[in-house]
Amino acid sequence: MDVYLAITILWGFVFIYSIMATMDFGAGFWSMLYINKTKTKATNIANRYLSPTWEVTNTFIVALVVAIYSLFLKAAYTLGTVLLIPGSIILLLLTVRSAFLVFSHIAEEYKKPPLTYVSGICGILIPGLLISVLPITHGNFVDFSNGSQQLNLAKLFSSMNEYAFFAFAISSTLFLSSLLLADYSKASNEKEAYDTYRRDALIMGPISLITAFLILLTLKNETDWLFDKMMQNSPILFLSLFLFLVGGLGLILPSFKPGYRGMPRLSVIAVTLQYMTASYVYGRAHLPYIIYPDVTIHSAFTDPNSFRAVFITYIVGFAILFPGFVYFWSLFMNDKRYLRVKKPKPDIK
Repeated sequence: MDVYLAITILWGFVFIYSIMATMDFGAGFWSMLYINKTKTKATNIANRYLSPTWEVTNTFIVALVVAIYSLFLKAAYTLGTVLLIPGSIILLLLTVRSAFLVFSHIAEEYKKPPLTYVSGICGILIPGLLISVLPITHGNFVDFSNGSQQLNLAKLFSSMNEYAFFAFAISSTLFLSSLLLADYSKASNEKEAYDTYRRDALIMGPISLITAFLILLTLKNETDWLFDKMMQNSPILFLSLFLFLVGGLGLILPSFKPGYRGMPRLSVIAVTLQYMTASYVYGRAHLPYIIYPDVTIHSAFTDPNSFRAVFITYIVGFAILFPGFVYFWSLFMNDKRYLRVKKPKPDIK
C-alpha cells in the first residue's frame, strides 16, 4: 500500500510540473514568435504571464527531484546514470533560459529581441528533452550488464517512438500555452491577442492529437508490453478523447462576453482533465516498472518507516503551501489592476 501511495505522489508532482511547465515554456515561444507584431499585443500578454509564473514553475521540478530521492532512493542511481547526458542538457537549457528571463526583465520589459529569442528557443527544446525521459524508461535503450547501466544514445535517436514523444511534447506545449494565453487575454480585455491565441489553439489542438496517435502507433511497434496494458484501459482513453473534444468545443461556442467567441476557461479545464486521464492510463500501464524490466517500484522503494515520516512532511508542507498557490493564481487571473494593460500616453508636442 505504501509503495502505491508513494508512486501516486510522484505521479502527482510529474503531472503538475508537466502542465505548468508546458504553459510556461509555450508562453516563451509565443512571446518570441509575435515580438514584431505589436498590433496584436500577443507578446505583451505572453510576457505578463511569464513574469510571475516561471519562478513558481521551477519550484516543482525541485520537488520532483526531492521526491525521487526520498521515495525511491534505490532508483535514483540508475536514473542518474542513464539520464546523465539528457539531464545535463536539460539543466543547462533551464539555467540559460532562467538567466535570460531575468536579464530580459531588466532590459526594458523584453524589448531586447536576442533575450526573447533565447528564451523562446530554449522553451521549445526543453519540453522535448524532458519527455525523452519516458521512452528511456521503456527499457529498450538501457543496457543492463555486469551490474551497471548504460544509455544507448544511438539506439534512442534511431527510434520513431522517441521522435513521436518529442513531437507530442512540442505540440502539447504550444496547444496548452495558447489555450491559457487565450483565457488570459480574454480576462485582460485584449481582443486582438485573444483572437490570435484562440486561432493558434485551434491549429495546435488537432496536431497534438495526431502526435498522440503516433505515440500509440510507435508504442505498438516498439514497446508492445506497454501498448497492450494501455489498451486494457481503453474506456479511459476514450474519455480522454471526449474531454479533448469538449476543449475544442469550448473555443467555438458563443461567449457570454460581448465581442468574443468561445469559452477558453472551459477549454483549459477540459484539456487539463484530458491530459490527466491520458497520463493516468500511461502511468498505470507502466507499473510496476520505473525502468523496464530491472527497476520496479517495489525494488526501488525506500524504507517504509522513512516513507511514513516523509509522507507526513509532505502533508504538512502542502497544507502550508497549497492555500498560497491558490491565492497566487486567483490574484494572477482575477486582479484587475494587474490584468489591465497600461496604455501609452499620447505624445503631445
